Amino acid sequence: MVKFLLIFFLVSIVLRFVLPVLMRWLVVAFVKKQTRRYGQQFGANPFEAPRPAPPRNSTATGQVHVDYVPPKQKPTQPKEFKGGEYVDFEEVK
Repeated sequence: MVKFLLIFFLVSIVLRFVLPVLMRWLVVAFVKKQTRRYGQQFGANPFEAPRPAPPRNSTATGQVHVDYVPPKQKPTQPKEFKGGEYVDFEEVK
């Protein structure tokens, strides 16, 4: 009985404290490996911060430059619904 309790205690300690640390280490190693593989395949690192875009022709501080202004549409009133085509329903047994 003592041998069983000792083995049970050791297994529970391993499952409670050692296994999560081991699994975390394995997952981190796997993710790093996949990141390197992705970087080799596509030439980029997905966890890298994106590079800032080169500055465009900047205007003076406080000025705003708008490239596109959409045309204004006239407000349209919804058309009155006059009903649809009547379809005779016939139950099929």
